[in-house]
Amino acid sequence: MAELSNCPKCDAIFVKNQFRDVCQDCWKEDEKAYETVYQFIRKRENRTATIMQVVEATGVEEDLILKFIRTGKLKLAQFPNLGYPCEKCGVSIREGKVCRRCAGELRKDLQHFTAEEERRIEAAKREKHGTYFVVDGNYKKF
Repeated sequence: MAELSNCPKCDAIFVKNQFRDVCQDCWKEDEKAYETVYQFIRKRENRTATIMQVVEATGVEEDLILKFIRTGKLKLAQFPNLGYPCEKCGVSIREGKVCRRCAGELRKDLQHFTAEEERRIEAAKREKHGTYFVVDGNYKKF
């Protein structure tokens, strides 16, 4: 659904939708920057350039290049040294949102949480099924 918003770059009012998160003028600037980056890395001698080398050679901000990669405008299969940072630890990755190490840690934490939850539920069930007797005026659970 389209909605009015302020451009995060120039603060102009524009209609934000699922395809654009900046105003028309800033979008045109981004497209020029994309063309600059793409023309640079398309050359055979520049295909193995890293993000920092592309930033230095083109003058385009690193965040904008990362946006091109994340949105799929730049295909990493063609450029072996380009990548983007893992959202958890910051190491350079080529697919997904987190690196394998962080994904493994998250998976391990989730398994631990699930096991703890199952143990807690089992303990609560055992607690409910107890029988109470009165012996010598004191309550005892068996």
